Amino acid sequence: MDKNTLLKMIAETGYNVGFGAKKHFATYDIVEKAPGWIGILSLAVGVFALFIDDIANNKILSAAITTLGVGGLYISFYNDKKDNYVKAAVEILKLFNRLKSLYYKVKGSNCQDFTIEHGELVAIENEFCNLAITKQIFLSDWYTHIKFFWQHQIDWIDEQKHFKFMRDKVPLSAHFAIIVATATGIYFVTPTISNIWCH
Repeated sequence: MDKNTLLKMIAETGYNVGFGAKKHFATYDIVEKAPGWIGILSLAVGVFALFIDDIANNKILSAAITTLGVGGLYISFYNDKKDNYVKAAVEILKLFNRLKSLYYKVKGSNCQDFTIEHGELVAIENEFCNLAITKQIFLSDWYTHIKFFWQHQIDWIDEQKHFKFMRDKVPLSAHFAIIVATATGIYFVTPTISNIWCH
């Protein structure tokens, strides 16, 4: 196997492993922190509703808070397994660091035969598959994009993959959500603007 091909393979696996580690951390963070934030937000809305009639009578806000409460129940299903996610994340992160070392070792080598290095890559891939937990919490993918692309050192992977902002760094489902939010905003805002102009 030639050097450039192996470097691309290591970077590709580095992306999968690094993203996987951050996804496990993201699930753990959501399970650990989200219920507290939901509780604080619900309490704050409830307190303000005691003396602000517009909040107390707002059915959309009440529905949103109720939906958040149901979301909190959904998150609680992961609570007894959250330690498994953080343990897996730490071990997967160690694999990521091994891949980074392997990448720079191959990059700086003048050898023609990389059989040993390729074998190490395959071994790391197998370890990753054994460690990874397939079931991740809702929205962990979005949070993972932030943790991986904006908080993690991935320059060595970018040397091979050349990440693009819209294609790679923003989740595909976020594109859809932005379109839906924009269309909804236009739908609700347009009649209001029309009423203001007409009067």
